Amino acid sequence: MKRYLTFVAFLATAILATASPETELLQSKTTALWQSFKDRKSDDFKKLCSPDYRSLYAEGTLTVQQELENMNQIELKSFSLSAFNVVMWNPDSALVTYKARADGSAAGEDISGDYNVGTVWQKTNGEWRAVFHSEIKAMPAG
Repeated sequence: MKRYLTFVAFLATAILATASPETELLQSKTTALWQSFKDRKSDDFKKLCSPDYRSLYAEGTLTVQQELENMNQIELKSFSLSAFNVVMWNPDSALVTYKARADGSAAGEDISGDYNVGTVWQKTNGEWRAVFHSEIKAMPAG
């Protein structure tokens, strides 16, 4: 029994150690996606997205091209991302959930606040690309 528990502990450590670089990479890619949108760097944003990318918001579903068109209407002054949780569905696909705090406006309307966010990533030809993104404004605590 003791041997079995030692093996399980070793295996769990090996799996966590193996997953850690992918987790960090996906967190970095997620931050880069937000940063490229904030900085209005459409080429950088597009490189991080799959051609089949979709996003889902209260106003509807958008393609990557529609996201790029929205880029000029949204002023994201600042953002911070936290509470990352990465779920590897398989070696080539992952769900990243996290919290975002944003300060900005869209078409002159304040959109600042805290958001619960999810981004799905797919690895194709060795490159991670966002295939789906959704965010919802967090409800006030209390």
